[in-house]
Amino acid sequence: MTNKKYLKRWDSSLQNNYGKPSIALVKGKGIVVTDADGKTYLDFLGGIATSILGHAHPAIVKAVTTQISTLSHVSNFYAHPNAIELAEKLVAMTGDKNAKVFFCQSGAEANESALKLSRRTGKVRVVAAQGAFHGRTMGALSLTGQPSKREPFLPLIKGVKHVPYGDIDAMRKAISKKTAMVIIEPIMGEAGVVVPPADYLQEVRKLCDKNGSLLVIDAVQTGMGRTGDWFGYEYSGITPDVITLAKGLGGGLPLGAMIALGKAADLFQAGDHGSTFGGNPVTTAAGLAAIKFIETQDILQKVEKKGLYLMQELALIPGVKEARGAGLLIGIELESLKASEVSDAMREAGVLVNAANGTTIRIAPALIVTDAQINKFISTFRKVITGAK
Repeated sequence: MTNKKYLKRWDSSLQNNYGKPSIALVKGKGIVVTDADGKTYLDFLGGIATSILGHAHPAIVKAVTTQISTLSHVSNFYAHPNAIELAEKLVAMTGDKNAKVFFCQSGAEANESALKLSRRTGKVRVVAAQGAFHGRTMGALSLTGQPSKREPFLPLIKGVKHVPYGDIDAMRKAISKKTAMVIIEPIMGEAGVVVPPADYLQEVRKLCDKNGSLLVIDAVQTGMGRTGDWFGYEYSGITPDVITLAKGLGGGLPLGAMIALGKAADLFQAGDHGSTFGGNPVTTAAGLAAIKFIETQDILQKVEKKGLYLMQELALIPGVKEARGAGLLIGIELESLKASEVSDAMREAGVLVNAANGTTIRIAPALIVTDAQINKFISTFRKVITGAK
C-alpha cells in the first residue's frame, strides 16, 4: 500500500477537518519514522510534543504489553494501582503534598476541567492570552485566543477576556475581583513558540493573589520534561493553583491530567466531573514508564543542554531571524521565507517539522534525540534554507 493509495482512502472515509495529509506513516523506531512508500524521516515534531521517548520505546512497549495482558480498563467506579501511583508521582512533582489529580485523555479535556473547576469558586470571568491555544472543544475554544479558530463557532462561552501575551499592564487591567481564573502557557506553542518576559509569570501570580483568582498553567506542550523542567514554569519560582497536562504525559498514548494545588484541590465534589477513559490502566502504565525512564536516565538535564545547542546553531544560519524556546520546544523564526514552504522542503529532505504560522517553524523532537540526529537536523535545515533563498 502506497502513500497515494492511503491518502485516497483517507479522502473517501475521513472528514476534512484536518485537510489532506501529505504522507501516511506506517512505523517508527526512536525518532525515525517510515511512510507507506518506504521513505524514512527524522521526526522532529514528535506527534506535536507528544512522543517524548520516541516511537516503540522499549520501556513503554514493555509497560503497555504487561498491562494490557493484565487489566485493560476499569470504569471510574473503581480504583486501580497505576492511576494511584501516577497521581502520587505527579503530586510529588508539583512540590505540593496537598495537590490532587483528575485524569482525562487530552489537553482540551484538561483545560475544560480547569474551566469547570474555576466555576466552583463562585465566579465566572476568565482571562486568557491572545494567540494562546488551549484546545478546540467549546469550553477550551472559548479560552483559545486565536480568532480564526473561534469565529466559525461563535457564540462561545461568555466572560472570557483575551489580552496580549507577555503584557503585564494589559493583564493588570483585565483581572478583577470577579475573575475566576487566569490561564497562561509558560511558552505559547501553537502561536509559534512565544516566550514571555522573565518576570511575567511572577507578576501574573501576584495579580491572581491580589484578586483571589486561580492561576492555571497550561503545560500541555511544555510539560513532561520538554523544556528541561517537568512543567515549564519552574524557572519563575511560582506555585500555580492548577496545572493542565497531556501530550507527553502518556508517552505517546492518550492521557491528560488536571492537577489542582492548595485549596483548589478540594473544589471538585463527588459527581462534579468525570471521564470514562481518563486514568486508564494502560495509558497510566505508559505514563509511569516514561517518567521512570526520564528520571533514571537524567533526561531533564540533557534536554536543557541539547536545546541550548540547537538554538545557538540554528540562530547562526543565514535566513534565520531568531531561534527561541526552552529545551526541546523551539520556534525558528524565518527572515523572509514562508514557513509552509520550508516545512514541505524539510519533509522532502527527510525531516518532519511544523509550520506553526506563516514565518515560524516549530520543532519538538523526542527527549531521547541523539547528538548525531540533532546535527543531521541542523545540517539539513541549513541546506534547505540556503537552497530556498
